[in-house]
Amino acid sequence: MTGPGTDATADAASDAAADTAIDAAAVPGARAAGGPAPGVSLPLRTLRAGVWALPVHGVLLTLSTLTHQPDHRSDFAAYAQYVTTTPFLLSHLLASVLGAAIGVVGLTAAAALAAGPSGRPGRSLLAAALGTAGNVVNTALFGVAAFAQPAIGRAYEAGPAGAAHTAVELNDDVYGPEFLGTAGVALFLWSAGAVLLGLVLRRSDRRLRAAGLVYAVSLPLFFLAGLPGSVVQPLSGVAYTAAAVVVARRLPRVAAHRGQALAG
Repeated sequence: MTGPGTDATADAASDAAADTAIDAAAVPGARAAGGPAPGVSLPLRTLRAGVWALPVHGVLLTLSTLTHQPDHRSDFAAYAQYVTTTPFLLSHLLASVLGAAIGVVGLTAAAALAAGPSGRPGRSLLAAALGTAGNVVNTALFGVAAFAQPAIGRAYEAGPAGAAHTAVELNDDVYGPEFLGTAGVALFLWSAGAVLLGLVLRRSDRRLRAAGLVYAVSLPLFFLAGLPGSVVQPLSGVAYTAAAVVVARRLPRVAAHRGQALAG
């Protein structure tokens, strides 16, 4: 008969063995039977480091939502003032554009680690592909915000009344059907990749079920909540970050434990 204490002890022993396996796999020149040649390191430690890019991505996303730009339709002067600030530019270049690159590293590492334990390597690969594509398309939107919006804001603030009216029209043109269509594609790819990877994570280990669910829900919610701008967006960013920490801590151990089982 087993109870919670027995399960916790077994889990701790499994984690300790998995950590030992990860450390051994990362020693240059280490070679198991049939393993890589001397001088070649196994990639598990690299993937373990890479998956920590997920919570870093989550922190950057959350920080980028702490303030929101004013509604340009109701107060374009405040909107112009906001988008011409240095924090606005840095938020998009660092938290959004650089954050997207960091996110790709993290989700690729997570997909690679989850491919075996989940028993669905094809789905894991597809999740990584969709998530990467979503982040790439997102950078087009971030680029518009980082460079076009400040230029429009400066034109509004510096020009006479006629030029200010032109700046408003230009802003509407930039954020027209083409931009909205691109945003729709980004939303689909981003959300599909997040949901699929979340499901893969849930299948990888029972202790990743909750984190996988939160991952699958929080990322699409983050994107959607950003359209009107509300407190929901930073909260979903915090939820994603928390789930990513659990994944980064647990998933490499799950992958290492599976590797040990296969080797045995």
